[in-house]
Amino acid sequence: MPHDQPASAPGPAPADASDHDPAEAPFLGLLATGAAAEEYERPVLRARAGGAAAARLAALERAKLLALRVRTELEDRRRREAELSALYATAHDLAGLRDLDAVLRAIVRRARSLLGTEVAYLTLNDPAAGDTYMRVTDGSVSARFQQLRLAMGEGLGGLVAQTARPYVTDSYFHDERFRHTRTIDSGVRDEGLVAILGVPLLLGSGVIGVLFAADRRERVFEPGQVALLAAHAAHAAVAIDTANLLAETRKTLTELEAANEIIRDRSSVIERASDVHDRLTELVLRGGGVQDVADAVAEVLDGDVEFTEPGRAPAAALDRSRADGHAVRDGADWVAAVRAGGEVLGALVLSGHPALDPVDQRTLERAAMVTSLLLLARRTAGEAEQRVRGELLDDLLDAAARDPRLLRERAARVGADLDAPHVVLAARMSGAPISDGDGPPRPDGTDRRRLWSAASHLAATRHGLAAVRDGGAVLLLPLEPGGDPAHTAREIAARLGTALHVPVTVGASAPVPAPAARPAAVADAYAEARRCREALCALGRAGQGAAAADFGFLGLLLADTRDVDGFVHRTLGAVADYDARRGTELLRTLGAYFACGMSPARTKDELHVHVNTVAQRLERVGRLLGPDWQTPARALEIQLALRLHQLSAAVTRETEE
Repeated sequence: MPHDQPASAPGPAPADASDHDPAEAPFLGLLATGAAAEEYERPVLRARAGGAAAARLAALERAKLLALRVRTELEDRRRREAELSALYATAHDLAGLRDLDAVLRAIVRRARSLLGTEVAYLTLNDPAAGDTYMRVTDGSVSARFQQLRLAMGEGLGGLVAQTARPYVTDSYFHDERFRHTRTIDSGVRDEGLVAILGVPLLLGSGVIGVLFAADRRERVFEPGQVALLAAHAAHAAVAIDTANLLAETRKTLTELEAANEIIRDRSSVIERASDVHDRLTELVLRGGGVQDVADAVAEVLDGDVEFTEPGRAPAAALDRSRADGHAVRDGADWVAAVRAGGEVLGALVLSGHPALDPVDQRTLERAAMVTSLLLLARRTAGEAEQRVRGELLDDLLDAAARDPRLLRERAARVGADLDAPHVVLAARMSGAPISDGDGPPRPDGTDRRRLWSAASHLAATRHGLAAVRDGGAVLLLPLEPGGDPAHTAREIAARLGTALHVPVTVGASAPVPAPAARPAAVADAYAEARRCREALCALGRAGQGAAAADFGFLGLLLADTRDVDGFVHRTLGAVADYDARRGTELLRTLGAYFACGMSPARTKDELHVHVNTVAQRLERVGRLLGPDWQTPARALEIQLALRLHQLSAAVTRETEE
């Protein structure tokens, strides 16, 4: 290839030659003072009234339009900043609340404030009745509306609760997308509501209620407002679940205190219960883990206590403990289910105590409850960090104009260094269909969530980022000095496949030197990684990992960098190096051999050497390139590399001359 590249073509002329025209001066003052939009017309009007020249008026008009665009951008940024501040304040407020009623009132009040609506309200699902009912309102004036109950699928709220998706209507009574009923319509009419936005309160994969914001006039809720209320609802769902768990804990602690009162005469037992309570409280306060809880209970109860995953605990005993809510005997052991709501997180198994005192049994149960709280806290923290990592990677992929300084600050919060070289990897489980966007959940949704979870964990352990994208996962991982993207792809494919117990196909990009400095390069690298991943599947190599360099000449088509010199070196480097060291003509012989239809007899005529010389040279080529160098696929790559090498050499000679 040529060493001297042609000079870059001159860039386009500036779009507006008056960028520094003094006509912009009056508008800068208006921007600095935050003036209203109509104030921007006055400099033009004054100039027109003063008989300014047409060129001056045109310059003022251009400056005015530019200033208005800047003003709009500033207002949008201020609005987004206010929304984010409100969400942070909401999360802080909800984190400090412990009473469920206070939590619900704070949620609804803040939702109304965030969207600036006349009314906000919240409904909760009633699993026993199979419907959803009005729980808290703010700004409501109708008693009938405040007492509404909605069957699943009825009205806008019932539809949100049933589908677990946000719904918005600009005019409730003219909207036929959901089922109207006389009871619901009467309540909405009494309240005078017209425009309604409802988002689900999601806890895990289930809906526990619906959060609404509504106005008594027609109003268009923008996508950003829908997303804002949905983010608020996500905080709210966690706060509600925490308040419920704390209420359940208070109830349990009350029961424990009553039991201690009844068995006051059994001081030794009470002393042990008090000791374990103090130990568990201290453990929670100093951030202890699950094993710490098990060790503390084992010491107090003078036995062996082990936390086991759901699949390793005695199944029958675990089911009985989950159903009863108490520790149950299993032979010579005791099993206490560690659960959160209806989800079983594991079990505490006490060995060596076939006859357990009732208070000690309750101690084991309390330890199981504390363990569940610790596990939920760890899960919540992990999910929050995964979301932060995913959002940062989404911004790198979707917003090339992001401020590098802000990207670096956000990356530092999760331990990532976006000024170091990285590699982008596109991963997908074999056979997993491509996502269809925001449509309803598809049967493979669970698999995609498992892939995202495994990829997020892997990224966190390597100080990288991970996100869900295009029916699979995308990872941005640091690349060690001298690291090989292809090796990284194979390693990640193996680790994800082991974690998920299914083949995972992974494509890798060329190294991205500094993602924070050039965010656009991340999107280009992701596109290259996807092409490599799809090429693996097309070639029947699903479940493997590869980069463009692994595909031979196909890599030239897959890679964005078009590393022709690298391809030539990988294909013919051993032969070229041999020629350079020994002064031989193996490359020339190889070119003549292919040009003569791979006929040694014709090759010796072309080179004017003996046929034995040709045979000896080809034998040496075989030892350098491998025994399969004449197979159709390898021969095609070698011929292409020869042509590119010859072209590069010819261009180099012309340049030197």
